[in-house]
Amino acid sequence: ILPLVSVNQILLLLLVLTVCAILYNKVHQVPLALRNETVDLESPKEMEEEIPVVICAAAGRMGAAVAAISSIYSNTEANVLFYIIGLKTTIPHIRKWIENSKLKEIKFKAVEFNPMVLKGKIRQDASRPELLQPLNFVRFYLPLLVQKHEKVIYLDDDVIVQGDIQELYDTKLAPGHAAAFSDDCDLPSTHEMVRSVGMQNTYMGFLDYRKQAIRDLGISPSTCSFNPGVIVANMTEWKHQRITKQLEKWMQRNVEENLYSSTLGGGVATSPMLIVFNGKYSSINPMWHIRHLGWSPDARYSEQFLQEAKLLHWNGRYKPWDYPSVHTDLWENWFIPDPSGKFKLTRPDS
Repeated sequence: ILPLVSVNQILLLLLVLTVCAILYNKVHQVPLALRNETVDLESPKEMEEEIPVVICAAAGRMGAAVAAISSIYSNTEANVLFYIIGLKTTIPHIRKWIENSKLKEIKFKAVEFNPMVLKGKIRQDASRPELLQPLNFVRFYLPLLVQKHEKVIYLDDDVIVQGDIQELYDTKLAPGHAAAFSDDCDLPSTHEMVRSVGMQNTYMGFLDYRKQAIRDLGISPSTCSFNPGVIVANMTEWKHQRITKQLEKWMQRNVEENLYSSTLGGGVATSPMLIVFNGKYSSINPMWHIRHLGWSPDARYSEQFLQEAKLLHWNGRYKPWDYPSVHTDLWENWFIPDPSGKFKLTRPDS
């Protein structure tokens, strides 16, 4: 029989070994990926998704892009990556503007758009030549310009974002939908504005129903249109459905048959999208696209309504950096002067 002291020593040794084994297992756990368990290893903050936002910087209106970017950046804590699309001649200017202003902290990529992709696809129209600018068609080519993102936000440059862009990014797209837009009939508050300035909010205002190719689409002329100045897009579906190719097909048909023109409601960039996405798009919250602020130099929304809006859009001829225009104070809140002095606001006293 072992002496009592020896037994106690053995028990103490076993206890020490047990504790050591427990500690070893704690430190050298089997990796979770090798087990049949799923555990969220990182907090939502650490896994924060990058939100890609596409905005164009066009010659003569770069202040618009700067104000839009400034408003987005100032109103969110989200991890936003700006894709600033320009022509070869404009990119150096916008880059300097950003890098020499309070926007120097933003994350951005300057991407050159090659207008040669539009050769033979745009019908010349003298009534509103500004609608034929190459950057108006950037939204058709999102997958070619923005890489490695499943979901992308596209915004026209003449917008101001008053809400958190994360909210717009979280817009749900139905299965099979490549994009979400705002219906032109979605908000009763805007109906009076539409009537007062004689705007169209149906397909009749954008497509020429005298043409057989348009009638053959089988789309009622009274179908509510949508505005592609704010888009939440699913890049996987966009590529799978070959959306860019479909849009180009209708651009080429318009060159040959004049199916729509800039004398109609939305010019030449909206109409192909109305055709391609008809009945196949999800909806954006109406407060995330309050539009028509640029359709009249006189017609105004109530201040309370505009304060509640998440996004304001000066679509139309009367832009907030020009004169005359309305609600310019809301736009100027976010404008950052051009350090080079090349871009200047047009005001009555200037």
